[in-house]
Amino acid sequence: MSAYNPLLRLLRARSAVTLRLCRKVTTWSPVGAAFNAQAVRRSDLFRKNGLFGVPELSSTEGFDVIQERALLETDQLVEKACSSSPGAVTVETFDKLSDSLCRVADLADFIKVAHPDPLYREAAEKTCINIGTTVEKLNTNVELCKSLKNLLDNEEIMAKLDPETRRVAELFMFDFEISGIHLDEKQRKEVVNLNVRLLDLSNKFLMGCHMPNRIDKRALPHHIHQHFINEGNYVQIGGLHADAPDDLVREVAYRIFLYSNGEMMHTLEELLSCRNKLARLVGYQSYSHRALKGTMAKSPDTVMNFLQLLTDKLKDRTEKDFEMMKDMKTKFNPRNADLMPWDHPYLSGVIRAERFNIEPSLYSPYFSLGACMEGLNSLFMQLFGVSLLAEQLNAGEVWSEDVRKLAVVHETEGLLGYIYCDFFYRPDKPHQDCHFTIRGGRLLDDGQYQLPVVVLMLNLPHPTRSAPTLLTPAMMENLFHEMGHAMHSMLGRTRYQHVTGTRCVTDFAEVPSILMEYFATDYRVINQFARHYQTGQAWQLRFSHLVGYGAKYYSYLMSRAVASMVWRQCFHKDPLSRETGERYRREMLAHGGGKEPMLMVEGMLQKRPSTEDFVDALVSDLDPDFETFIMDSDG
Repeated sequence: MSAYNPLLRLLRARSAVTLRLCRKVTTWSPVGAAFNAQAVRRSDLFRKNGLFGVPELSSTEGFDVIQERALLETDQLVEKACSSSPGAVTVETFDKLSDSLCRVADLADFIKVAHPDPLYREAAEKTCINIGTTVEKLNTNVELCKSLKNLLDNEEIMAKLDPETRRVAELFMFDFEISGIHLDEKQRKEVVNLNVRLLDLSNKFLMGCHMPNRIDKRALPHHIHQHFINEGNYVQIGGLHADAPDDLVREVAYRIFLYSNGEMMHTLEELLSCRNKLARLVGYQSYSHRALKGTMAKSPDTVMNFLQLLTDKLKDRTEKDFEMMKDMKTKFNPRNADLMPWDHPYLSGVIRAERFNIEPSLYSPYFSLGACMEGLNSLFMQLFGVSLLAEQLNAGEVWSEDVRKLAVVHETEGLLGYIYCDFFYRPDKPHQDCHFTIRGGRLLDDGQYQLPVVVLMLNLPHPTRSAPTLLTPAMMENLFHEMGHAMHSMLGRTRYQHVTGTRCVTDFAEVPSILMEYFATDYRVINQFARHYQTGQAWQLRFSHLVGYGAKYYSYLMSRAVASMVWRQCFHKDPLSRETGERYRREMLAHGGGKEPMLMVEGMLQKRPSTEDFVDALVSDLDPDFETFIMDSDG
C-alpha cells in the first residue's frame, strides 16, 4: 500500500484547476487555523500556575509535593485493600492505588523527556525512579497479594463480578506473579533491586539514545556543514538525515550519529543482563518468555514462527527491491554504485516518487498541518460523532509556547478528554514521534468519569510567516498514526484506569494507530480535506524501543496484520461509515486492556486469525512492484 496512489489521483484531478487559480485567502476551521498559525508569544505563558493545570508544578519543588501525596494515599489504600472483605471493592481499591501512582509517574515520565528546562527534567526523572521503586515493592508485597488471592480463590464471589472486573483482578495477580511473589523474602528483595536497577539503566539508555554526537568541523568537507548544527569549532549531528539527496551527507550522518559509544554499549549490556537475571529469578526461561506472557503472541516460539513465515514469503520481493535500489544508485552515481546502509530509505522514496511521477513540491502544499487536522476532525465526526475543539491555554499549563490543546467532544456523550499536541521541533526534544498517557480514564465513586489526558509528540517543522507547516506523506501518516493512539485513549470508557485506552498488551496497542494509516492513504478520506494552503551501525545504541518494546518489537508487524484485516474487511468499502465506526469503537477501542485482545480481534473480524492469516495479511498489503517492510527506529 502506498501513500502516493491517493495523492496521485487527487492531484491529477485538481492540477488543471489549481494552475489557473490566482492566490486567494482560504477559510480554515478553528482547529485548522490553530495549527496553521505561528505560535504567538505570550509573556504570561510560564506564569506560575502549574503544568497540565497541576498547581504544585509551577516549580520543580512541586514534584516532591505530588509524589509525597501519592505515597501517603498509597499507604492508606494498601491498608484498605488488606483489611477489606473480598469483593468488587478489592479490585476498585487496587485500581485506585494504581491510579494514584500512575497520575504522578505518567506525568513525570513525559516531563523528563520533553520539558526544555533541565531542572524540570531532572526533578521528573527522580520522581519516576521513586514511584517506580514503590511499584516494584508493592508487586512483591505478600499481604497485598493475599487480599487479591482471597478474591480470586472465592468462586462464588468471582462469578458475581462483571467480566471487566474479573479480568482486571487477574491482571493485577499477573503483575504479582511475574514479579516473583512466590519467592522467599530474600529473593523478593533481589527482584525489587533488579527492577530498580532496570529503571535506572532504562532511563540512562533512553537519554543516551537521543543525545547528538559532535565532531570537529575540520574533519568534514566545508560544503556539508550547512546540513548540520554548527557549534563553534564543532558540528553536531542528531539524526540520520535519511532523506538528504547528497550521498555524503547521509553517509556522514550515519557514521557519526551511530558511532559506537563505549558507555552506551556498557549500559545496554548491563540492561540486557539484568533482564535475563530477573526473568530467570522469577521462573522464566528467558526475558522474552516473561515479556510475551499475556500478549496475543503468548510465546517467543509464536513470534519466531510468525517472523520466519513472513521472511520466507518476502524473500523474492526483497531481493527485487534491492535490485531496483541498486539500479537507481547506479543511475545517480555510476562511479560508486554499491548499495550502502544509508542509501535504503532515501532510494526507496526516490523510486516511489519516480514511479508515480510526482514531486513533493506538488503535493505538500495540499497537506498543511491545519488541513490534516481538519481532515482528522471530519473523519472522527463521521466515524464516531467526535469533534476536536481548539482550547485556550491557561498560563503555565504547557512547557513550550507552540503546544496546542484539543478538547475531544462527543455529540451526545459530551467531553471525552484532552489531547496536548506537542508537534514542533525543539533542539532538546527527542527525535521520536510518540503518545504519552498523562492521566487514564476511570469511573469515579460519584458516578462521574475521570477524563483521560494525553500528549502527542511529533517533530514537525515550524510554520513561517509565509507558509504553514507542510507535511510529506510520511509525516501525515505519522500524524494519523499517533492520533490513532490518542483516540484509543479518548474513546475507551473502561471502569478501571489500569486497563484504560492504550494500557493493553503491546501487540494489540498498535492496531488502532496503524489502522489510522490506512485512512491516511485512502483517496476518499484525503479528498475531504486536502487543499492548497494558499488557494484552498551501532545502530542498537540509538534504538530507544529496546526499552519500552523489549522482546516485543514484532508487535508493529502483528498489529499491522490485524489493522490490515480490519481495514479490508470492515472499512475498505466505506472508510467513512458511522455504523462501522461505532462497531469498531464497541468491539475494540472501548475496552482498552479490559478484554483479552484476541477476543476483541475475533469480535471485529468474526473469526480468530491464525499465524498464517497474519502473514498473509501483511504480504497482501504489499505493492506488487515495490514495497517491503523497512521499519525505522520509531516503528
